[in-house]
Amino acid sequence: MAKVELKQPIVQEISEHVKDAQSVVIVDYRGLTVAEDTELRKQLREAGVTYKVYKNTLMNFAFKNTEFESLAPVLEGPSAIAISTTDATAPARVLSKFAKNAPALEIKAGVVEGTFYDADGMKAIAAVPSREELLSKFLGSIQSPISNFARVLKQIAEKDGSSEAAAEPAAEA
Repeated sequence: MAKVELKQPIVQEISEHVKDAQSVVIVDYRGLTVAEDTELRKQLREAGVTYKVYKNTLMNFAFKNTEFESLAPVLEGPSAIAISTTDATAPARVLSKFAKNAPALEIKAGVVEGTFYDADGMKAIAAVPSREELLSKFLGSIQSPISNFARVLKQIAEKDGSSEAAAEPAAEA
C-alpha cells in the first residue's frame, strides 16, 4: 500500500473534526511530563474539547481551502490541536489556564469563529468567559432590579399592614 493511501484516512479524520469547529487552537506541547499531558487531556475532555497530536503536514492538508488554512505558518515543530464545536472560547480558556502551571505548554495560534489569532490574541480570547457564565451574569443583572422592586413592594405592604393594625385598636375604643 502506498504512503498516500495510509495518510488519507488521517487527513480525512482531521477534516471531519474541524468541519463544524467553532475554534481550533494549535499548541506546542514539548516539555510536558506524561502526568501533565494526561491532566491536560482530562481537562480538555471535560470541557468538550477534542485534543490530538497529528503530523504538521497532515494538518496542513486537512486545513487546505478551509477557514483554518491561516494556521499553516505556525505548523512547525511538535504541534497538537485542540478543537471545540460547541464553545468557541473553551480550548483557549482551558489551555491558557493550564499553561499557567505548566509553562512548557505554549499556545502558538488559533482560529476562533473564522478569525485568526496569534498567541497574544489567544490569551485575550482565553479571558472571555464561557457562554454559560455570560448568560448567568446577564440573567443576574436582569433579575436584580426585579428582586429589588419586589422587596420594596413587600416592605410597603408590611408598613401599610402594620399601620392599619395599629390604627384598628384605637378605632374600637
